[in-house]
Amino acid sequence: MPLSRPARRLTILWLIAFACFGIGIVGARAEEPAVPASRAQITLSFAPLVKQVEPAVVNIYTRAVVQQRVSPLFADPFFRQFFGDALGEPSQRVQNSLGSGVIVRPDGLVVTNVHVVEGAQEIKVVLSDGREFAATPVTTDEQSDIALLKVDPEGAQLPTLELGDSDALQVGDLVLAIGNPFGVGQTVTSGIVSALARTRVGITDYGFFIQTDAAINPGNSGGALVTMDGKLAGINTAIVSRTGGSVGIGFAIPANMVRSVIDAAGNGGRVLRPWIGATGQPVTAELAQGFGLDKPGGVVINNLYDGGPAQKAGLMIGDIVTAINDRAVEDPGALRFRLATLPVGSTATLTVMRKGQTLDLSVPLLPAPETPPRDETLVEDRTPLMGAHLANLSPALAEEVGLSGTWSGVVLTKVEHGSPAAQVGFRPGDILLKINDVPCQDVRTAMDQLAQRAAHWKITVKRGDRVQTLDLG
Repeated sequence: MPLSRPARRLTILWLIAFACFGIGIVGARAEEPAVPASRAQITLSFAPLVKQVEPAVVNIYTRAVVQQRVSPLFADPFFRQFFGDALGEPSQRVQNSLGSGVIVRPDGLVVTNVHVVEGAQEIKVVLSDGREFAATPVTTDEQSDIALLKVDPEGAQLPTLELGDSDALQVGDLVLAIGNPFGVGQTVTSGIVSALARTRVGITDYGFFIQTDAAINPGNSGGALVTMDGKLAGINTAIVSRTGGSVGIGFAIPANMVRSVIDAAGNGGRVLRPWIGATGQPVTAELAQGFGLDKPGGVVINNLYDGGPAQKAGLMIGDIVTAINDRAVEDPGALRFRLATLPVGSTATLTVMRKGQTLDLSVPLLPAPETPPRDETLVEDRTPLMGAHLANLSPALAEEVGLSGTWSGVVLTKVEHGSPAAQVGFRPGDILLKINDVPCQDVRTAMDQLAQRAAHWKITVKRGDRVQTLDLG
């Protein structure tokens, strides 16, 4: 029976719709994932990269003999009267620890953390193939927590890991962490670069860390953070954790900082860093608004060393440093890091904002002067400062003890354990301002005041941004 015209029109529309739906189905099926056509498409793995880089990452075992008393009670004269001195004599205990390291040169130069080898009398480096070597320290740079060790390969071929350019990293880049967590043996974990330029984590003086979510645990310290092109991005050094294990927040010292320590070690072992004689504070959102800036970031200079390199180059108080050699500077930590990775004797270009204008200033990078001489002296008289080491502050000493920007005065460089100074509460880094209301301009003035053997002591110190006076009978 022939269809009427309306019926034919409706049938045609249904056929067109069905055809379009069928085409859509075919198209959808064409876009679905295909079955892997080869083994190579199935086996996407980090294994080739691990095979290349893992041999250069080593386990580090240290041994130290430490002194300890049987009990602190036996230090008390009352107990000694009954039990004698012998029970209170210090005993020796062997302390073992472990960590990781990276071989960076075929002559046996190994990079690790200072806290891995600190205080060790014996250091052993064990390669992933089981070979063992005795290691000796070459350089320990406490400010960056980088230590360099040397092993004698005795003619053997050692695997090495090439240092990469940590400034080329981007957030989201894939990385591997390799080390010896908890002493279980060589372990590889994967993750990404979670953040860059972390400067406010309080781990070292030169805080400018790579943050990663690759699992890092105790024992990983000194191990390698590796990029996908097989280069060293950084040295794993610390984690944030409430449990002691990895929670996905780990920090690595950038390879560019490692390189600067290696270069310094090649110039005699002592790490000399550039100093320009300028310090400042971060440009916050509030300060940025006051300066008429679009956004926060940079360092506003608030202190200049008279006659220092920065002042001679034309830097002024109130200037905002935004970059060094075209590398952005977000805060004072970044400023210190950028300077620390540059060689002494070179020149840096500071990009500065001054009254709405952008200037480029060429600043020579010189070592911090040690003027006046530190004249370090141990306080031995029976005073509240007995057991403290006093020294004259200079730009060099200020950089050494982490007091950048405080370039004069008297500082406590060390406090003997258990001494009267320690019991009162003095700490290394305290700046001695006054003794019995007499200003302490130098060590000699302070020692003269302490020689007065007063019956009552009033000692004023500065600790960080706080000034406090101790009134001691």
